[in-house]
Amino acid sequence: MKILTALTASCLVAGGAAVAAEPPAAPSATPVKHTSVAVCNKQADAKKLTGPGRARFVKACRGGGRS
Repeated sequence: MKILTALTASCLVAGGAAVAAEPPAAPSATPVKHTSVAVCNKQADAKKLTGPGRARFVKACRGGGRS
């Protein structure tokens, strides 16, 4: 009976250590960071964009490449 108790206790301890050794799960969805308007405007200035072309560029820049 002592052997059975010792065996059960060692299994519980080993099982708990195995569960504790698993790394935490990574987040399933990471938040998307959009580029700030100031950064997009500086890029548009560097490209010397004006008017509707500039507006389209800034919109695409802010949307992370989506138009």
